[in-house]
Amino acid sequence: MTSSTLDTASLDRAVMELRASAGSWSATPLTRRIALLERLLPRVASASAELAAVGARAKGYAPDSPSAAEDWSGGPWALAQNAAACLHVLRRIARGEEPLGPGAVREEDGRTKVGVFPATGWDRLLFNGFTAQVWMRPGVTAEQVRDRAAGEYRGRPGPPAVALVLGAGNVAAITALDVLHKLYAEGQVVIAKLNPVNAYLRPHFEQVFADFIAQGWVRFVDGGAAEGAYLTRHEGIDALHVTGSDRTHDAIVWGTDENAEQRRRDDQPLITKPFSSELGGVSPCIVAPGPWSDAHFRFQAEHIVTSKMNNSGHNCIATQVLVLPRDWDGTERLLGEIRRVLRELPPRTDYYPGADRRLAAVLAAHPQAETHGGGCRLLVPDITNHDDILITEEIFGSALGVVRLPGATAAEFLRHAVDFANDTLPGTLGATLIVHPRTEKTDRPAVETAMAGLRYGTLGINCWSAVGFLLGFTPWGAFPGHTRQDIGSGTGFVHNAFMLEDVEKTVLRAPFAPAPRGLVTGDPSLSPRPPYFVTNRTALTTVERVTRFTTAPSMRKLPGILASALRG
Repeated sequence: MTSSTLDTASLDRAVMELRASAGSWSATPLTRRIALLERLLPRVASASAELAAVGARAKGYAPDSPSAAEDWSGGPWALAQNAAACLHVLRRIARGEEPLGPGAVREEDGRTKVGVFPATGWDRLLFNGFTAQVWMRPGVTAEQVRDRAAGEYRGRPGPPAVALVLGAGNVAAITALDVLHKLYAEGQVVIAKLNPVNAYLRPHFEQVFADFIAQGWVRFVDGGAAEGAYLTRHEGIDALHVTGSDRTHDAIVWGTDENAEQRRRDDQPLITKPFSSELGGVSPCIVAPGPWSDAHFRFQAEHIVTSKMNNSGHNCIATQVLVLPRDWDGTERLLGEIRRVLRELPPRTDYYPGADRRLAAVLAAHPQAETHGGGCRLLVPDITNHDDILITEEIFGSALGVVRLPGATAAEFLRHAVDFANDTLPGTLGATLIVHPRTEKTDRPAVETAMAGLRYGTLGINCWSAVGFLLGFTPWGAFPGHTRQDIGSGTGFVHNAFMLEDVEKTVLRAPFAPAPRGLVTGDPSLSPRPPYFVTNRTALTTVERVTRFTTAPSMRKLPGILASALRG
C-alpha cells in the first residue's frame, strides 16, 4: 500500500476503538487477566502447526523440512513460553505471594542479581543446566528490586493508554510477544502493525488473540512505511515500541527530510511519546582459549554456526563477528570444524528483502571470501581492518566474519576481546562468550571481569544469547544508556515476566558440552544437543512436542520429548 492509497479511516477507527476500551483493560482484575492467558494457550496450540507452516513456506521450504524447527521455536513455542512465564508470575501474585521466590534476589560483589531461570520444576527438567540471572543497575538494592517488581499488579498500575507496536518481519513471535508485554507488563491496549514481510501472520495472530480483540483491547493492522508513519504521529497513540534498525527509529523520531539531521543535533524530535525499541547491531561471539577435546571443537562449531545461520542469519541477535585468540592452537581447528558444518548444512535462501544487496557488498569488500553450502553462506576468516563492513554494519544475512585478537593467556585475550566488543562493534543487544569450565575455574577473575565488563543487554555464557529472547523470564533489550540522538540497539526491555525495573543485563548460562560429556568437563547436566542447533537431527519433532507441552504441561508428554531430544 502506498501513501497515495493510505486508508486513514480504518486506522483511525482501530485507534478510536482501542481508546474507548483502554479503561476497561486497566480495570480488568488480575483473576480475569489470568483467565485470558489460560484461554490463550490452547489457542496457540490449535494455531501452532499452521503458524509454523506459513513461515516455512514463506522462507522457501516445506513445513516438514528440518529447517522448520526454527519456525516452531521462533513462532508458537516462543509465544507459548512467554505466555506461560507471565502466567507463572501472575499466579504467584494472585496467591498473595511476592513475584520473586525466596532466595531469588541476592547481593554479591557490590551488585544485586536476580535468579530468574529456571523458574519452575518443568524448567529444571526440560532445560537442565540452563540458568539465567538478571544483573540490576549499580546502586540498586535487593529490597528495591523486590519492592519494584510487577508494579502493574502491586499498587503502581499505569494509566489507561494505547500503545503502537511496529512489528518485525523476520521472527514470527516478535510482534505477538511485544503485544503481550504491552498488555500485561505495562497495562496498555495495543494496535500492532505487522511488517509487510510477514503480514501473512495476521489471521493466525487474530485467532490467538481473539478474546482480546473481541473486547477491543488488541487490533492488528497491515501496511508499510506510510501506515507506520501515520500511526506513530497519531494523536490517539500514547506510546510506541518498535523492533527494527536504528534507521527505522531515526526515521520516526527525526524524519527523513533535509532537516532531519538538524533536528537530531538540536534534539527537536518529531514525536516525544514514550518510545521503547529493539534495534539489533553487530553481535560478537567470543571464544576463550582452553583445553578443548575433539568433541568440544565439533560441538562448539555447531553452536557458533547455529548462532549465525539460524533463520539464514536474518536475526538481530545473529553472531556476525567471531572473536578468536590469535595465539591459541585451537583457533584453526575450530575454524576447520566451522567450515565442515557450513559445507554440510543444506542450502538455504536468504529470503529477507535486501539480503542479496548486503551480501554482495560483503563479497565486494572480500572477493576471496569463502563460500559454502552451494554459495549461500559466506565466511571471511581473518578480518584485520576495523573499518570492515562486517564490523561496522549489521548485514542481516548469512555472512560470518572472524577477528583474531592477541593474548598469550585467557586473561590477556579476554581483556582485548571485551575492549573490542565494547568500543569497536556497534550495538549492545547481545553477546556470546564460550569458555571451557576448566578455563573458567583457573582464570575465574578474568572471566568474571569479562562478564561484568561486556556492555550487552544479554550475555550468553556457552549459550547463544538469542535464547534470552525465547524464555520469557529474561528481560530482552539493549544495554542501558542509549539516547534518542544515539539510539544504538534501542532502549527499554520487553518480555520480562517478573516485570523487573532497573535492569542492566541478563546473564545466561548453558552447559559447555552436552550430556554425558559434561561429566568430563566438570559441567554436568542432563541436557543433550539443544534442539535449536541447526545440526539437530530431531529438532522439528522435539520443538513441536515441547510447544504442545508448554501449552498444556503433563507428565505423560515428557517421555516423548526426552526420547526425541536424546536422538538429536
